[in-house]
Amino acid sequence: MRRVLHRSGILTVCALLAPGALLASCAARSDTFKPRIVVTNPDGGGASTTRSFVVSGYVLDDQGVKSLEVQGVNVPLEAAGEKIQPFSFRTLIQGASASYTIRATDVSGNTSTLNLPVRVDTVMPTVKITRLERDGPNLRISGVATDDQRVAQVIVDGNRLNITPGTRAEFYAETSGQYADVQVRDAAGNTVKLRAQ
Repeated sequence: MRRVLHRSGILTVCALLAPGALLASCAARSDTFKPRIVVTNPDGGGASTTRSFVVSGYVLDDQGVKSLEVQGVNVPLEAAGEKIQPFSFRTLIQGASASYTIRATDVSGNTSTLNLPVRVDTVMPTVKITRLERDGPNLRISGVATDDQRVAQVIVDGNRLNITPGTRAEFYAETSGQYADVQVRDAAGNTVKLRAQ
């Protein structure tokens, strides 16, 4: 028995070998997409000022997320089978660093694993003003922020500057007033403040 289907000008021929059995080319496509694990907190990686902190993120899959495990322990999901699943868990670091294994499984059985290194960072970043110019009520300020791990943010008078995160970040800003308040934050959340005048 033969069946001919016409779809958008393409001719497809499916030959029936036996009742209920189709050729592999006519079968539904298998799910080969592995779930994607994304960590959103802590900002910029697994660093914190304390040994116990919350790691959060989400798992994404085109068919649906079935389960999530951290260190082999099941993490409850809001609604199993949804395509986007938020998750969170709390760390408990013994010493200065540790590593957490996050494993996600989709509804088709595909799995993905993410190894997340975490560390305790209590070292404060530093900031140095290299140039300060006054033009009437306006201030032009240049400087360098450094950190042993990663500078994440530089803020001048409440405005977050566009920097390239790294162990050293040069910055420039224009503001107004008698002084400029500079704030530098590293990836772990350690923050240093400086008033330039």
